[in-house]
Amino acid sequence: MSRKIFISLLSLVLVSIISPPMVNACTGITLRAKDGSYVVARTIEWGGSNLDSRYVVVPRGYTERSYTPGGKEGMSFTTRYGYVGMSVEQPEFVVEGLNEAGLSAGLFYFPGYGIYEDFDEAKKEQSISDFQLVPWLLGSCKTIEEVKKAVHQIHIVSIDSRASTVHWRFADLSGRQVVLEIKDGKPVFYENELGVLTNSPGFEWQMTNLNNYVNLYPGTASSQQLDSVVLSSFGAGSGFLGIPGDVTPPSRFVRAAFYQATATPKPTSLETVLQGFQLLNSFDIPIGIEFARGQIPPDIPSATQWTSVTDITHGAIYYRTMYNSEIRCINLQDINFSEVSYRAEPLDREQRQPIVYIEIE
Repeated sequence: MSRKIFISLLSLVLVSIISPPMVNACTGITLRAKDGSYVVARTIEWGGSNLDSRYVVVPRGYTERSYTPGGKEGMSFTTRYGYVGMSVEQPEFVVEGLNEAGLSAGLFYFPGYGIYEDFDEAKKEQSISDFQLVPWLLGSCKTIEEVKKAVHQIHIVSIDSRASTVHWRFADLSGRQVVLEIKDGKPVFYENELGVLTNSPGFEWQMTNLNNYVNLYPGTASSQQLDSVVLSSFGAGSGFLGIPGDVTPPSRFVRAAFYQATATPKPTSLETVLQGFQLLNSFDIPIGIEFARGQIPPDIPSATQWTSVTDITHGAIYYRTMYNSEIRCINLQDINFSEVSYRAEPLDREQRQPIVYIEIE
């Protein structure tokens, strides 16, 4: 296949998965266990087609080259740290992962916001595509400070200018977490003490918008006297009456913030991992709501293609998919990254939900 044809196909893939007309929804939360374990969790949604997601195991010393608008001509990078990641469409496009040093990185769709710098052919050796920033930093960095220093030394570009932008979440073993957005071609980092991230608008706006829900609180609202009429709650949880239930990024951000903040801390990391999956159940997006009446949705079971929970403290990634709700785990502690070979495997060996039939005697 010629380079021109290959780049055209690659551009088509990128435009199709991050173009604004289709809902691109990602929801990220952060949890802490009573034992101090630090867990980040997220969903990834795309209702247009199966993203062909894979888990990728990358050893130390592995070298790859970034794509640019002209081909695979960007910066070359070699891993200092081994990592495990989750990719979309192509194994190089890792959108969530954890390295052996405890750095977690994730890409979130950010349509309509942020502006990358224009690609400069003269700077191609220092340029990296937005969809390869996660694997480069996972292979290179251990801490948030190292991430910030590294990002300011390179140029983040889009392979195709028609495609939407993205933004990123980074967290390290210390518990620190930041959000990276590209504004007017310049990287801007925000401290994310809340630990929640969705999509557009920008992170600062999302945090400001939380103030619109200052009236929400956990529990049940007390009865109120309205003239001679007593108003009483119909059921438990009425303190959250008015919390947005739609799937837009601002509404999911608010809902994730309140669900996360009111979740009871669990004793251990494993219990916290399971809690992360439970909380993110509320953010699964059915295919039907993404399409207008009369449009035929794709033949996939959910717009939420997979959910992952990363135990940063103990070095493990857990995931489940739209095809199989069984939770699977990749433990980085069991991998010798100096000897393991590179691999990229489908998240599901079979695209169907296993069912256990109970026999009654």
